[in-house]
Amino acid sequence: MEYTQLGRSGLSVSRLCLGTMNFGPETDEADSHAIMDRAHEHGINFFDTANVYGWQLGEGITEQIIGRWFAQGGGRREKTVLATKVYGYMGEWPNETRLSALHIRRAAEESLRRLQTDHIDLYQMHHVDRDTPWDEIWEAFSVLRQQGKVIYFGSSNFAGWHIAQAQEAARTRHFLGLVSEQSIYNLINRYVELEVLPAARHYGLGVIPWSPLQGGLLGGVLRKQREGGGSRGNSERMQGLLDKHRDAIEAYEKLAADLGEDPAHLGLAWLLHQEGVTAPIIGPRTMDQLDGSLRSAEIELDAEVLGRLDELFPGPGPNPGKPAPEAYAW
Repeated sequence: MEYTQLGRSGLSVSRLCLGTMNFGPETDEADSHAIMDRAHEHGINFFDTANVYGWQLGEGITEQIIGRWFAQGGGRREKTVLATKVYGYMGEWPNETRLSALHIRRAAEESLRRLQTDHIDLYQMHHVDRDTPWDEIWEAFSVLRQQGKVIYFGSSNFAGWHIAQAQEAARTRHFLGLVSEQSIYNLINRYVELEVLPAARHYGLGVIPWSPLQGGLLGGVLRKQREGGGSRGNSERMQGLLDKHRDAIEAYEKLAADLGEDPAHLGLAWLLHQEGVTAPIIGPRTMDQLDGSLRSAEIELDAEVLGRLDELFPGPGPNPGKPAPEAYAW
């Protein structure tokens, strides 16, 4: 496994990040623990979760599963760069969501309790809060850092403008600010190339792509359908995307076959070749999915293949491949 620094920080993380959203709803606790053990065996040290994962209001099911895994000892916590998130609804009362100082304090304490740890390595805002001033947010975060409960801070689902707002507010406080941004990013959805990626590069944020295979559409969906296998692409929304991009996806799967690679591995490898990307989030439901994903970190794509992928899935705007404003203007 290769490692890189998370943005401009000195923190070393693996080039693949273990996503845990399936732990609980899709993967039982025993298998989740086994997958995390295997991730360490592969050298994956970067784990991502969120307080809302598990999708039972206020329960933090996935964090609890990770916490019980940490409690087994054996250096599990010490070997893990642990990332979790704050923002989502953790109850039905006011102040049980978003980014008020009150909710940040309570949510952090609850995550620490569920995760059975004394600190969070990377605490991420799951969404921007347009109603809470940045001074309040950074004040709450600075208290957590002073208390030793959080080391680094990151964002998720931010626009480029939100990254700029956050970083400039942190600068006035002489605070390190954000070190990462977690965005949806894949060959089909490349909107972050307009503003988010340029902002992240400018401010030294590592980019952590989620949904790197667009819900399975880049994971060999057409081949699986021909073979009679199930696919998350069968949902109404995903079926619409599949219909829209069917020709490109068919050509993409043929390209992968010509290269002798699995489509899922090709999609992850493409992300690893993008400037500023730290680690795509892989969300295995099974051990086989985890083991297979390691191949993506070994694939070297030459200029011809990268150019072909750009042809199949061009970036947004009339001038794809350019950042804003050149993507849509002169």
